[in-house]
Amino acid sequence: MTEPASEATVVSLDEHRATRTEPAPIDLTKPAPPADAESGEGAGVDVVDLPGNPLADWLTVPDTPVLPVWARSWTSVRENVTALGRLTWWHTRYHFVRTPKYLFKTVLLAARGFYRAFAGVWPWMSAREQSATVKALRAQSKLRPEDIDLAARHQAAYAERTRSRRWRFGIAATGVAAAATGVLLADPLLQAGIAAAVTIPLAHLGRGEETRLLDQAAPPLRVDMSAQQLNEALRAAGLLKSGGGKDEKDLPRVSCTMGPVRDGRGWSVIFDMPRGGGKTASDVLAKREVIAQELGVDEIQVIMSRVRAAKGGNAGRVSMWVADDDPYLGTPNPSPLEKAERFSIWEPVPFGQDARGTRISVPVMWQSMFFGGLPRRGKTFTQRLLTAAGLLDPYVRHYVADGKGGADWMPMKAVAHRLVMGAEDDAIEALKAMLAELLAEMERRFALLRDLPTSVCPEGKLTPEIVARYNLPVIFVTIDELQEYFTAMEREDREQVINDLCRIARRGPAAGFVSNFASQRPDAESVPPKLREIITIRYSTQVVDRTSSDMVLGKGKAAQGADASVLSEEHKGVGVLVTGPASYVTVRADYLDGPTFAQLCRKGRALREDAGQLTGDAAGDVTAAADAAGITVPAIVSDVLEVMRHSPRMFTTDLLAGLVNIDEDTYGDYNAEQLAAALEAAGVKRTSKQVKISGSNGAGYQRRDIEAAVPAEILLSAGR
Repeated sequence: MTEPASEATVVSLDEHRATRTEPAPIDLTKPAPPADAESGEGAGVDVVDLPGNPLADWLTVPDTPVLPVWARSWTSVRENVTALGRLTWWHTRYHFVRTPKYLFKTVLLAARGFYRAFAGVWPWMSAREQSATVKALRAQSKLRPEDIDLAARHQAAYAERTRSRRWRFGIAATGVAAAATGVLLADPLLQAGIAAAVTIPLAHLGRGEETRLLDQAAPPLRVDMSAQQLNEALRAAGLLKSGGGKDEKDLPRVSCTMGPVRDGRGWSVIFDMPRGGGKTASDVLAKREVIAQELGVDEIQVIMSRVRAAKGGNAGRVSMWVADDDPYLGTPNPSPLEKAERFSIWEPVPFGQDARGTRISVPVMWQSMFFGGLPRRGKTFTQRLLTAAGLLDPYVRHYVADGKGGADWMPMKAVAHRLVMGAEDDAIEALKAMLAELLAEMERRFALLRDLPTSVCPEGKLTPEIVARYNLPVIFVTIDELQEYFTAMEREDREQVINDLCRIARRGPAAGFVSNFASQRPDAESVPPKLREIITIRYSTQVVDRTSSDMVLGKGKAAQGADASVLSEEHKGVGVLVTGPASYVTVRADYLDGPTFAQLCRKGRALREDAGQLTGDAAGDVTAAADAAGITVPAIVSDVLEVMRHSPRMFTTDLLAGLVNIDEDTYGDYNAEQLAAALEAAGVKRTSKQVKISGSNGAGYQRRDIEAAVPAEILLSAGR
């Protein structure tokens, strides 16, 4: 134990600061000094002593990749090989259609070559040099003796050469004629070969310096990108500083970490915005339209996204792909679900492809979804893709409501536990009852999950094991044309339904509820913001402007690049998919038409019958039971039963309106007399032509009269 100091020591801070030695500033532009082996200073730092080192030039070589950009991954190699194949195929087709032109051109060049060959050989055959000398001597007025002797010798030589060459020419002509006769009698393939062997050399002799046999083929690349063009486009968009009289070399430029390189059907580039300019990757995404205009393309061809830190990016790094043409046009891609026998809803659902052909799948468990956009742009077809995946999983229970009440969702009556069609008063009551049933089921499940041990339910959520053990199927809630319900409801009912939907979308995922909502008009009146804002996955087909796009996809998404207003009328089945706060992609959804969807519904019914999971309305559906038994129910009977699904009786006018809503082409011209005749022909016998509804009497039908036209064994199997 130390002794305590007898006196306290007072230290002057001013004197201490004066005697303290400040470390020398570090120049980061110079290499670090070498370590002192004796003193140990600088030890632990790897330093190369470059001055005087004979290997200095080798040691300072930058660590650059050996392979070019296009050869650094199998994906890039495959895409470039594919592009080479497409280019070769294009050249083949280009020159093939011009073959007649090339043949005609070859014949003309061969004729010119023959003329040139004959003109070159004729002086030798005609001994022109001898005749010219003789003519020159004869032209002289006075001939010297030696000239006369020279002229005589030349004339004798000329006569001799002419005589021998004429014999050779005759023999050659005879040989050519014999060869031509033999060619005419030869096999056609041999004739073609001989003709080519003669024509091609003559055509080569007949061509000139500027003459080309083949046309110059220029592949129709609509976009040709370079780093210079990229910098000019960003500068025009205000993302890089302009010249202002400065030399172009002194202007700020982007740093390309990859490309621009050919990538599939377009150009790919990854670049960093220069520091000091105050511009980020988000600023680049917001200027998509201007950049596309400067590159000479449509904005639909420009696909841009941020490169996040997980992929080696930063706040200023942008990945951009510019397509040669519109990547979302062409023949639709059939859905893989079309040929699938089963599907697990716990797996991501195949949804479509992006601009570069990459497969896009959507995980639906623990999620809620909202679809919006203009009519007749493929919104309902796309929404059905997710519901179709649930059809192929027998442990998925479907609740479906269609505010339009058309034919799009009619096949679901073979599978759906609850099916509400239309937005009439009885349908609205059925929707309210369906939501009440869903909320009661949700609370029952939460109570059950709370009581389960953590070994069975570790996270308090539904699992595939719990589904099988406790018979708690995943519940798929599909509601299309939400705006039809909200506009048809009274204010109190509307608020109640909105609150119920919000509870299902907010709390339901943990209990195994998957919400799948859609609306044509995603405004505040049709779909309130408090419902839209709790939806996790959103998809929008074409809309009229950026404001409408933000209503579907979320506030501020258009400024980030997720803008559905750039889509055109030709982009049916194409939309912007938002899967998170900063995750979006433009997707061309897979195609699943009505007949295929109906086939999947029948397959889903068979799967549920085998698994003992056919419940609710589907278990009592007369038409589906008849189909399963191989008995055909007249279409008019099945359609009338569908319209009267929620009503024991209905006025004729309302019944006709419902039939038109189901199939306007068939029932658009029907009147009361035609309807009565069609039902009578189908075996319907009316016990009364008048019905009483809400105290009012009128012409109408009883549902029991319609059901009486169905065979008894079908009604028994349907549970009626």
